[in-house]
Amino acid sequence: MKYAIDGWMILGKEQRKFHKEVEVENQKRALEKVYAELGSNHRLHRKEIKIESVKEVA
Repeated sequence: MKYAIDGWMILGKEQRKFHKEVEVENQKRALEKVYAELGSNHRLHRKEIKIESVKEVA
């Protein structure tokens, strides 16, 4: 299944919106993958990432 995840992240003093699409088995894994990717790429903690919506994409 494919999920579209929207939210925002804190980068220093700036807030930046993001949109990610991931293909995983379920919604829980989709959230974990987004947290892992953003944390790894931008050196963010989970508290610096806010998820606004998770939608299944057809």
